[in-house]
Amino acid sequence: MGLPMAGPDLSIIVPVFDEEDSIPELVDRIRSVCDGAGFTFEAFLIDDGSTDDSWEVIETMNERDSRFAGVRFRRNYGKSAALAVGFRKARGRYVITMDADLQDDPSEIPGLIALLETGYDLVSGWKKKRHDPLFKKIASRLFNFVTRIITRIPLHDFNCGLKVYRRDVVKHVHVYGELHRYVPALAKWEGYDRIAEKEVQHHARKFSRTKFGLERYLRGFLDLLSVFFMTRFAVRPMHFFGFFGTLAFIGGFIVSLWISIDKLFFGHPIGDRPLLLFGVMMILVGIQMFSIGLIGEMIVVPRMKRPDAYDVADEHIPQTFSNL
Repeated sequence: MGLPMAGPDLSIIVPVFDEEDSIPELVDRIRSVCDGAGFTFEAFLIDDGSTDDSWEVIETMNERDSRFAGVRFRRNYGKSAALAVGFRKARGRYVITMDADLQDDPSEIPGLIALLETGYDLVSGWKKKRHDPLFKKIASRLFNFVTRIITRIPLHDFNCGLKVYRRDVVKHVHVYGELHRYVPALAKWEGYDRIAEKEVQHHARKFSRTKFGLERYLRGFLDLLSVFFMTRFAVRPMHFFGFFGTLAFIGGFIVSLWISIDKLFFGHPIGDRPLLLFGVMMILVGIQMFSIGLIGEMIVVPRMKRPDAYDVADEHIPQTFSNL
């Protein structure tokens, strides 16, 4: 069943890390846009262990307007942690995420919501015209291209912080580590596959410094492998490990059979041939992959037998069957 609609129209989640200069202007823009569009809202400014005066600024914003709440981490946990806390606290009918550096424009919120209300579960922003360094643009395009292929979600900009969700979506998506880039993929895995994209305006950085680094995309590709496995094989690990185990075992068996025939019929010695070690190694790898798959199945099966293993979206059961 759907979640009750008590609460404001919008919950706005803004991860903050060393953005003391941009917070006041961002707060003013959010207030102006939401009040102008007639939306009731709550905003969570989540300080992810900032080393500047971001938290003091957030406290000041809260004193001036209680709709802007603050959450402070004791240390830097990352954007995914900030979003996870915001998702847990959100009470709005729609949940909006955006960055605090003023590169995301709050004026895009009404348009994103209008598109969401046509029947989508989430709408992701697309920074088609980016105001970033050339290297960052190239790395982002490569990252999005690979992610698009693996997740089979036709989005051009997975990294865009500006997204709008129905509240049901964020309550069922579990974000951790560095998986904030893959919320659309995680949502799709949970059955929220009505995903749209809307071109949004991207502004040049006005304050502070960029948090971009090459390691960000290296971690992103590693996380992509995790998402690929979790969204496709989390409840059927044998399908993944068994497939590669079968290939390895068959390959090793064929190699071993060939060199055995070579010795038996042609008399060629095999004891000093590297191919013998390769064949034996492949057979052992195949057996190990099968073992990992079986252990994974033993872990998954008890969990899948629990009554809450599957998320039921809605149900209509006659009263006569209620006690069965």
